Amino acid sequence: MVHSPVPADGETSVLPAISSVPAGEWDALFAHEVELASPFVRHAFLSALEESGSATAASGWTPRHLLLRRAGRLVAAAPAWLKEGSEGDFGRDWEWAAAAARAGVPYYPKLVLGVPATPVTGRRILVAAGEPRAGAVSRLIEAAREVVRAEGAGGIHVLFTPAEEALELEAAGLARRVDFQYHWRNQGDATMAEFLARFPSKRRHAIRRELRAPAEQGIAIRTVRGDELARDPGGWADDCYELHRNSTDQMAWGMRWVNHAFYQLVLSRMPDAVEVVEARHHGRLVGMAFNLATRTALYGRYWGGAEHFPFLHFNVALYHSIDQCLERGRQRFEGGAGGEHKLARGFEPAETWSCHAFSDPRLDAAVRRHLVRELPSRLAGVAGWREAHPRLGG
Repeated sequence: MVHSPVPADGETSVLPAISSVPAGEWDALFAHEVELASPFVRHAFLSALEESGSATAASGWTPRHLLLRRAGRLVAAAPAWLKEGSEGDFGRDWEWAAAAARAGVPYYPKLVLGVPATPVTGRRILVAAGEPRAGAVSRLIEAAREVVRAEGAGGIHVLFTPAEEALELEAAGLARRVDFQYHWRNQGDATMAEFLARFPSKRRHAIRRELRAPAEQGIAIRTVRGDELARDPGGWADDCYELHRNSTDQMAWGMRWVNHAFYQLVLSRMPDAVEVVEARHHGRLVGMAFNLATRTALYGRYWGGAEHFPFLHFNVALYHSIDQCLERGRQRFEGGAGGEHKLARGFEPAETWSCHAFSDPRLDAAVRRHLVRELPSRLAGVAGWREAHPRLGG
């Protein structure tokens, strides 16, 4: 553990493992904004990544978690990691890294504030209730800069931060960047039929055909939650991992960011936040989606299949969960990175945000100029794209 001097507004420290912080103390930081924080910053999720070996120095994620204490009390924190590359952080900074390499400017290691292999928007600067956020954000960014200097890192990258937090980070000296994903948003429909009625006739009939496929193939799909998962976390971990591995092994570009032990730890420590969509063909498990959820949001993470059935992926990974969101009154479903096929199935473009600063002043100035120029056009582009969503067509 590395400590900074103690100013009047608190003492910062850098920890090499999330296990150095008691779970209750860490989770208390966002107890007042659980929905905004997301389940992915829970101590249980972060510790599962580290203890399983899914996020360690050996896998390309060296923990450098930032803490702010005042009179011994933890008042703010940020999950942070040193990275020697950009694999698995979904920051889409390959062009920046390549340009830096051409110019002879060190880019790696970089300090990432975020959640390993999890392109999901949520709090990155966790601040206890009643604490002024601006001061806490500023202090933790100062601490991040100290880590960058001490480690010889190329810069700071805060990934998948909420829009309002991005503004706080900008005020603390970072540059904002906007990107996009495909999210489903609840438009007030009560049933799947009402949701489908929003689509043009041709698209609506195509979706209905895809929805009928599982029953016609003898496949039953359901969501498994909470208590049922908690009764056999090891068994569910085995099934989820094997199906996920089977799918990624069939993809030339497929990468498993998490391992078997990760599934075991998450299912045993936080089954309340996990939802597994299972598909059974005459009783035999043939597909699954491993999701996390809050009261208002569903987050699609990992898909796996044992064999190919037409439209099974769409039903397990998308349609079934849209139906469940409607039934439970959830407001959004984030299906993960990529997947333009989601557009035709009810998902729409949604802004995602990141914030950046670089150690080399030349690179920092160049990237800032670029981001200032591209921000208005990117925002307008995503907004226009959303307005032209296919379900709004005639």
